[in-house]
Amino acid sequence: MYLEHLSLTDFRSYAQVDLKLGPGVTVLVGSNGIGKTNLMEAIGYLATLSSHRVSTDAPLLRFGTERALIRAKLVSGEQSTVVELEINAGRANRGRINRGNPVRARDILGICHTVLFAPEDLALVKGDPSNRRRFLDELLVSLMPVHAATRSDYDRVLKQRNALLKSARAGKFTSAHEATLDVWDQHMARAGAELLHARLELVERLRPHLRSAYAQLTDGTKEAGAVYRSTIQGVLDDDGGPAERFDEGSDGVEDLRSLSVEQLTERYVQAFAASRRKELERGISLVGPHRDELELVLGPAPAKGYASHGETWSMCLSLRLASYYVMLDDTRTGGSAPILILDDVFAELDVQRRRKLAAIVAGAEQVLVTAAVDADIPEELAGRRVKVVPGGIDGEG
Repeated sequence: MYLEHLSLTDFRSYAQVDLKLGPGVTVLVGSNGIGKTNLMEAIGYLATLSSHRVSTDAPLLRFGTERALIRAKLVSGEQSTVVELEINAGRANRGRINRGNPVRARDILGICHTVLFAPEDLALVKGDPSNRRRFLDELLVSLMPVHAATRSDYDRVLKQRNALLKSARAGKFTSAHEATLDVWDQHMARAGAELLHARLELVERLRPHLRSAYAQLTDGTKEAGAVYRSTIQGVLDDDGGPAERFDEGSDGVEDLRSLSVEQLTERYVQAFAASRRKELERGISLVGPHRDELELVLGPAPAKGYASHGETWSMCLSLRLASYYVMLDDTRTGGSAPILILDDVFAELDVQRRRKLAAIVAGAEQVLVTAAVDADIPEELAGRRVKVVPGGIDGEG
């Protein structure tokens, strides 16, 4: 798949901009702060319905406007698809496919596939667990858009259950509270089991690719790994830290891989019952996928807190490459190869990592790169140059 044309209206700094693209490597060059990242953010948003820079939609709208529009023409083989996404202030976003009738925004998921590398990726290793959960869930939705509903259902039930726990904490816990909480426990157990089951399968697919990608980017003296730690097993304490340790592939949390959604549902019901007293005391849900952790491991130690700056960058890049390889695996069963976006990444890397990353991604169907100066771009990524200027595109270099 490749992006042939991108048009933005009132998105970030752009009142209107049109960008023509093609297969292979395209490098967008322009001074820092001029709007290169805004273009890449729009493509990523079209693919995932989320931004890698902000957690809400409001900053995506050009200041003083009520809506923004992203329009893209995507080509996959002999087929082309025009996708539009309207981002609205104060109301639901809407999508449109091939100029048809408006649809829910999440109905366009799965049409545009991207893997976006950005300086913000350091949070995947150095940040809190929510960054790694988000990474998993966004990749899940890209691979199987039906999981957008899975995640939405879980978030809705979690919000309702937390509201009940909070109200019970504020007053006396009555039999009516208890009966209602039992009902929400069942709903949350089922929704949580579906999300957990999907995440565990995804981590299994990611793990060998993560190991391989890290070896490609480094001298291979350390092995990269990932372990999914679930609150359902009691391996995390009430504040999200590890209560006890398990090695990758060992007993413990990895036992969950063999369980069905129905079995996981029952495990959650049991875990909710065991944690009810603590949850009522704190007024929040302490068990569930919303508190799980994807621990990244480098050699014998966790990457967070132990990896050097260079190792941290290699781990971040390896996670993104692993997601790219998982998507490529998916193309063999009818999926589309993703567009690779490298947004101001090369300026952050040393020469060796620049060259290794460039050599790995150069053969992708479409690679979009942003840089402040041409000198940041490795020779391996020679390709079309586009100059970005304030408010728009100047032309090709």
